[in-house]
Amino acid sequence: MTEKATSRALYRRTDLLRLIDPRSVAVIGASERPGAFGARAMANLAAFKGKVWPVNARYDTIGGRPCYAAVADLPEAPDLAIVTVAQPAVEEVVRACADAGVGGAVVFASGYAETGHEDLRRAQDRLSAVARESGMRILGPNCAGFVNFTSALGAAFSSSLNLRHSGAPAVGLVSQSGALGYSLSQAVEHGAAFSHLLTVGNSCDVDIADLISFLADEPACQAIACLYEGMREPQRLLAAAIQARDAGKALILYKIATGAEGAASALSHTGALAGSADVQRAIFERAGAVWTQSWAEFTEFPGFFANAPLPLGGGTAVITTSGGAAIIAADIAEARGEALPQPAPDTIAILESRIPEFAAARNPCDITAQVLNDPACLRDCVEALLADDTYDALIVAQTRATGYVTDRVRMFGELARKHGKPICLVWLTQWLEGPGSTEVEDEPGVAIFRSMENCFSALEAWRRRKARPAAPAGRLSAPDAAVRAAGSLDGAAGRVVGEHAAKNALAAYGIPVARELLVQDEEAAVAAAKRLGGAVALKLVSPDLPHKTEAGVVHLALDDEAAVRTAFRAIADAAARIEPAPAVDGVLVQAMAGPGLELVVGMHSDPSFGPMIMVGLGGVFVEVMRDTVLSPVPVSRAEALDMLRSLRARRLFEGFRGAGPVDLGSVADLVARVSEFAADHADELAEMDLNPVICTGNGAVVVDALIVRKG
Repeated sequence: MTEKATSRALYRRTDLLRLIDPRSVAVIGASERPGAFGARAMANLAAFKGKVWPVNARYDTIGGRPCYAAVADLPEAPDLAIVTVAQPAVEEVVRACADAGVGGAVVFASGYAETGHEDLRRAQDRLSAVARESGMRILGPNCAGFVNFTSALGAAFSSSLNLRHSGAPAVGLVSQSGALGYSLSQAVEHGAAFSHLLTVGNSCDVDIADLISFLADEPACQAIACLYEGMREPQRLLAAAIQARDAGKALILYKIATGAEGAASALSHTGALAGSADVQRAIFERAGAVWTQSWAEFTEFPGFFANAPLPLGGGTAVITTSGGAAIIAADIAEARGEALPQPAPDTIAILESRIPEFAAARNPCDITAQVLNDPACLRDCVEALLADDTYDALIVAQTRATGYVTDRVRMFGELARKHGKPICLVWLTQWLEGPGSTEVEDEPGVAIFRSMENCFSALEAWRRRKARPAAPAGRLSAPDAAVRAAGSLDGAAGRVVGEHAAKNALAAYGIPVARELLVQDEEAAVAAAKRLGGAVALKLVSPDLPHKTEAGVVHLALDDEAAVRTAFRAIADAAARIEPAPAVDGVLVQAMAGPGLELVVGMHSDPSFGPMIMVGLGGVFVEVMRDTVLSPVPVSRAEALDMLRSLRARRLFEGFRGAGPVDLGSVADLVARVSEFAADHADELAEMDLNPVICTGNGAVVVDALIVRKG
C-alpha cells in the first residue's frame, strides 16, 4: 500500500507536552460567576498540583488567587492557556498567548467552520496560522477540552469531573465528539482506569491523529480508544495507527457516520459494496488497529486491551457456578464459530478431584453452587484451566454481585498475572455496580464485560490482531506482467474495458481465465464452439453493457451447432433493441465452466487510500448476501488466505451438500495475483469485478471480468 503525502508530520508527545501535561496553567476569562465557563475551568483545576493563574481584568482575586489583567502580566509564560472567552475575543487572546510564549492553548468557543459560514471559516484559518507561525499548539476551537488523569488536570468546562487515577493499566481516550467523550470517561465512576480524555473540536491545529501519536508515546497509557467521524486527511490517522502498533499499544477505533459514500455511481459490485467504513476498517486493521462495530463494543474493548498480554495461541476456557451461564457461553461460541476446546487430561483430573460428580469437568466448566461450601474449589479450578496450554484466555461468568466477589476478583488478578493470561469477568448480574464491579478495574490482567457476546468479540479481535499476516514481501506474478497487461488495457477503447481484453490483461499475471474466442459473425461462432469442444456460452462484448445478464445478451450451456446459431441470432436481436445502440466489440464464445463455489474478486479505488481488493460470495447474489472482506493492495498469499477465512461462508470451502472441498490455496494465489495487478495499475483503474470466479478442488478460474478505468 502506497502512503499518500499529508500536509504535515504528526505531532509527537514532545511537541504536545506543554499543552497536555503542563506544569502551569492560565485560565483566560476566569470568573467567579456561577455557571460561567471561566468558573467551571477554575473549579476543575482544584486538584491540579501545578501553578494556576486566573486572568481577567475585571477581578483582583479569584478563589483566593491573584488575578492578572492579561497573559503578558503573568510571572512567567504558562505551559497551557485555557481560553474561556467568547468567540469575538478569542483571536486577540490567542495571539497574545503566542506572543507571550505560551506552550499550548485550548479554545472552548464555538462559532467557526462548523457553522458553514465563510467568514467564520476564515476566522478559524487565522487561528491555524497563529499556531503554524508561533509553534504554540492549539486544541479547538469548538472544543470540550481535555482531562489528564495522571496530573488531576481538568482543562474542561464540564462540571463534576471525577479525576480518579488508580495506577491500574489505563486507557487513553480520544474523541471528536466532546459530549460522547465525557460520556465514556464517566466509566471512571465504576472503576475504569483512564490516563487521558482528549477531545478535539474543529482541529484548527491539533487533530485526532496527533493525539493518538501523543498517547502512543505516553508511558501512563496502555491502550488507546478513538471515537471519530472522519478526517480531511485520513492518511494522518493511518500514520498514527501504525505508530501505536509499533509502540505495542492497541488502538481501538469506533467510527460514526458509516455511509457508503459514492456507491450510487459505482459500475461494479465492488464499487457498490466498498463503503467508506468498510474501506477504513480494512486499512486500519491491517495497520494493527482494532475496529469495533457498535457503541457497546467500544465501551468494553479498551479496558480489555489495556489489561491483556499478547495471545499465546490457545483457545478460550469458560468457568462458572451456573449451568445456565455455561450454556449461554456455549451457545454464543457455537453461533460465532468459536471453538471451546476441551481440557487436557491432566486438567480434567484436577477438575474432577475438586468439583461434585454432578458438575461438569469440561469446557465450559460448571463447578455449581457447591463452591459456597468449598471456596478454595474455585481457585483450584481457575488455576488448573489457566495452567493448561490448551487455553490462552479464561472467561468467568459472574451471576451475582455479593461481598465475596471482591475477594474473588483479587484472586483472579493474582492468577492472571501469574500465568500471563487474561481473565474476562462477564458480569451477568443486573446489579451493574454491585460489589466487585469496581474492584475488577484495578486488577491488572482482569477485564470486565457486561455482555458475553462482546467478550467473545474482544477475544476474537485480540487473537486476529496478533495473527494478522505480515505485509507481502515478494511477488507471485512475472516481472514483465504489468507491461504485457498494459498492451491489452491500452487496446480497449473507452472507460469500460471489454471482458475479453480484461481477461487477457489478467492472464498476463498468471491468473487462470476461462478458455474463450472472440468472434464477429455466426459462422465464426459455430467454428469457435467446435474448436473449444463441449458446452459453450455466448456473450455480447460491449463497453456500454457492463452487466450483460440484465441486458439479455448472455446464453449458457449451448451444446450443439443449432443452439449456438439460435443464441447468436438472439443476442444480435437483443442488442439491436437496446437504445441508445451500444458499441459492440463482438461475441465471446466461452467454454462452460463446471460446477463449483462462486466467488467475486474485485477492486475499488478509494479516493483516500487507493486500490482495495475485495473477496466475497459471488454470482448474482453478491449484493444481496454482502458477505465480503476488503484489504489494501497488494496482499500476500497468506493475507489472501486470511481474507478467505474471514468470510461468513468460509465453511463452504470445506464442501457442502455433495459439493467437494475447494482448493483454498489456489484461490488465495488468484486473489494475491489480482491484488498485484490492481497495485501495478493503481493510477489507471477505478473498479474491477471478476464475477464469478468458479472454485473447485482443482483450482479457480475467472469466468467473467469487468474493468473500469478512472476518468
